[in-house]
Amino acid sequence: MKKITLLSICLFFMTSYGQQKKMWAKSFLNKKAPELVVSKWLTDEPETDGKFVLIDFWATWCGPCVKGIPEMNAFYKEFAKDMVVIGLSNESTAKIKRFNKAKIEYYSAIDRRARLNRALKIKGIPHCIIINPNGIVVWEGWPQLKGFELTSEVIQGLIDAYKA
Repeated sequence: MKKITLLSICLFFMTSYGQQKKMWAKSFLNKKAPELVVSKWLTDEPETDGKFVLIDFWATWCGPCVKGIPEMNAFYKEFAKDMVVIGLSNESTAKIKRFNKAKIEYYSAIDRRARLNRALKIKGIPHCIIINPNGIVVWEGWPQLKGFELTSEVIQGLIDAYKA
């Protein structure tokens, strides 16, 4: 009996004080996503009807953002049938066009007024959200956060759960 009580107490503390996902934005998880508003598309505007939408909030000066571009390219290719990937920056068109540290192969847009950033209360980038075809945020956060990384397996799980 003593062992069961001790085990219960340990489990309580482990779950109560366990690692929690750090957020640098207001959480919209399982809520309706704010409207995607852009000032200008730097690529063709994607068709999002019936698809998941991954929005990557980024900037040219942000090292982790630049480091994540190849992964976003991979998600764009791997999930093209079910998901649209959009890179959204509040920098100028000229600055984005001069950017040459990595090649962005997915959709790209700017919003100089950072309307979606403000709606989500983003305080740090990179920040990503994944919106399901019903307009609900199903994943959010820093895509490279240790223990909470955005991976192909995570995305496939979200797609599979939606289709089930």
